[in-house]
Amino acid sequence: MSTPGSMSQLLDRVRADLLADTSGEVSPGNPLLADAETDRFALAVVDPHDGTVHATEDAEHHVTIQSVAKPWTYAVALLDHGEQVHERIGVEPTGEPFDALVLESQTGRPPNAMVNAGALVAASLVRGGDVDERVERVLDVCSRAAGRPLAVDEEMARHELEHGDRNRALGYLMHDSGALACDVDAAVEVLARVCSISVTATDLATMAATLAGWGRRPGATGDSGEDQRVLPEATVIEVLSVMATCGMYDGAGRWAHRVGIPAKSGVSGALLALAPGRLGIGAWSAPLDDHGNSLRGVRACEALSTELGLHRFAPPR
Repeated sequence: MSTPGSMSQLLDRVRADLLADTSGEVSPGNPLLADAETDRFALAVVDPHDGTVHATEDAEHHVTIQSVAKPWTYAVALLDHGEQVHERIGVEPTGEPFDALVLESQTGRPPNAMVNAGALVAASLVRGGDVDERVERVLDVCSRAAGRPLAVDEEMARHELEHGDRNRALGYLMHDSGALACDVDAAVEVLARVCSISVTATDLATMAATLAGWGRRPGATGDSGEDQRVLPEATVIEVLSVMATCGMYDGAGRWAHRVGIPAKSGVSGALLALAPGRLGIGAWSAPLDDHGNSLRGVRACEALSTELGLHRFAPPR
């Protein structure tokens, strides 16, 4: 990896180059997102070994995590149910938008956990006596991965619930086929609230570095580092495998071709990406491309992948 000075300089250079790009549109479906400042753009990189943080201006600006919560919800479902999760959620990319009313024709399962249908099933599989307990368990994993207590933006969560009819439609469709493990309203509320967790680009990069370290939060201390273990290695491998093929919605193929690392995006403009064993990346910029991914975030990751040789099929640098 680059030296500390050069990494910070690289991030600043990439940010400066892309700030001039004013294309893309802020998510139109949520007025709480539509007010985002389009001239803000944050990048952060965290070393998964020692926890060194490199960050640009705006890296401490708070946004809601949105669909970047989906890998973490999926991870908790895997912790609770192991391989049985695959009986209810597939692992195939769709080529469809994130909220498409698409289920597997033979099984009735959602195609993967990175689209809304699969995330609803994953939310229903998180164990807990009620919605609050389910949300708290996902929030706890996210907080430990970020290295600090995170919180739900309750105003955003209320808005997501009030305008969640499409998710309810998905929920009832799957409830009819037996895919959901709880009632529809509970699954919709769990997903709305975990997608409303407030984070910064630095948080996203630290969470990404936790995945890059196969489940250990960076900067682990103690003889064994078990106090920093957030997720088992086997769970991380499953999550990263699905992120690599499905994390960028119907733009996943182009991402795999151009960037070549696991990632997950959200309609707030949040983006989490990582090179396993090497680094975690967090980005935020509100304007989105045609696939609902942060336009500047995607282009920044393309630049970093090229500059640092991050693509899984590229020779290491």
